[in-house]
Formats: sequence, structure tokens, C-alpha cells
Amino acid sequence: MRWFEIALVSLTLFTGLVWLLDKVVLAKRRAAREGLLDDGKEPVLVDYSKAFFPVLAVVLILRSFVAEPFRIPSNSMMPTLLTGDFILVNKFTYGLRLPITNQKVLAMGEPARGDVVVFRPPHHPEQDWIKRIIGLPGDKISYRDGRLTVNGAPIPYTPIGSYQGRGNGAEMTGAQELSEQIGEHVHRILLRTESPLLDQGEGDWVVPKGEYFVMGDNRDNSEDSRYWGFLPEQNLRGRAFLIWMNFDEGVDFSRIGNSIP
Repeated sequence: MRWFEIALVSLTLFTGLVWLLDKVVLAKRRAAREGLLDDGKEPVLVDYSKAFFPVLAVVLILRSFVAEPFRIPSNSMMPTLLTGDFILVNKFTYGLRLPITNQKVLAMGEPARGDVVVFRPPHHPEQDWIKRIIGLPGDKISYRDGRLTVNGAPIPYTPIGSYQGRGNGAEMTGAQELSEQIGEHVHRILLRTESPLLDQGEGDWVVPKGEYFVMGDNRDNSEDSRYWGFLPEQNLRGRAFLIWMNFDEGVDFSRIGNSIP
């Protein structure tokens, strides 16, 4: 959605400059000529700019520094997030960042293990992805036989049963559903032993300074740090915290307003 961000910033700057130019120069010229050469009415461009600039500015500030909406495009975060979920992302949890460049201008906090984050992956910098932070800088991560170990300590799991998917998530019906605890986060994950990615996703990693190790909750159906490497801190966009809408075979009201564990 970078194109939308660029368009929003461009329109805000353009309308703001037109409004400023009119206030400082053009309005005075119209007032001086009123009754002589014209009727003193504002040009259409100025009128529209003055009307839209405040709205665009408020949207830009809220979207860039407070909260931004995102739509989940895939099943990689099932069962926590489903395809079609619309979520809100806190944009100031990890520091204030400039729009478009994503440059941090004010540090306010650091990611914690278990946080669900939106980011721009290094190999697809024009896209926004969402995964869960598993490893912090300096952590030793191991993933084998569907089991995760962080710094030598196995992550605790509690079996829930066989997962029953619906809508776009029906393809995961029959997968093993478990409860997993990472740090203070208790959430559910899916494992499916027949997944073609399973044999490729095992290994041991040491997270470098300034980077993070991320994974999807749908462990055998997620393209994450196991395959493309570590997530640089400067690629973070924010922390997902709320599901505010879902469209999957109609509106699923049961998930609206749910916090994201």
C-alpha cells in the first residue's frame, strides 16, 4: 500500500501549499482587484484545497503516527488472524516514523517476543507483511519437528485438538491446533505434518543485532524468517492490536473487536 501512502502525502502537501499560497499572496491580490477586474471569488483549485487540506492532514497524522488499518491477505497467521481480517496497527509503540521512508524520528519502545507486527520484508520492500516476533537480537532460535526452542528453552505447548476451518481457512481443516506461550503472549498455532514447507523450515539461527526473527502462527504455511532471513528493525511498521472487521463469506461479527494476542 505504499502507493496510497505516497498519494496521501503528495495530496496533503499540494493542498497545503495551495492554501498557504492563497493566504499569503493570492487572497491579497484578489482583494486589491475586487470590483475592478474580478469579483473576488476564490479559484476552484483554492476552494477545493482549503476544503480538503484539513481532512487530508488529519488522516495523514492519524495513519502515520497513531493507528493504521491493514487487511490480512493470506492464511499464514491462522488461527490468530484469518484471511479477510481488517486489523488496526499501533504506529507509535516502537517509535514514531516518517511516512514513505519509514525513518524513525522518535524512539518510544522496543518489540517484545510474541508481538504480532506489520513490516516490510527485505525481499519485498513494497509490500506489508504480518508475522509474530519469535526472536530478539542475540537470541538463539531452533525449530525442529514442529517444536520451537528459544535460548535453549523449549516453548511450552498445550494440545487443543483438530482444527475446523471455514471460509478461506477451510484448507487448514484437520491441522493440529495447539496453544503456545512466548513471553507473556499465549496464542494458538497450527501444525500440519504433510505440509511441503515442513522439511525446509527446520534449523538453528542466532539473531543479529538490530534484527528480529519472525514466524507465522500457521507454522507449516508461512513464508517467514526460516526461509528469507532476519527482519531489520528499520523495516518495522507497527504492532497489530485489534481486529475491527472481517469479510469472509459475509461479515463475521463474532471476531469484530477482538484484541490480537
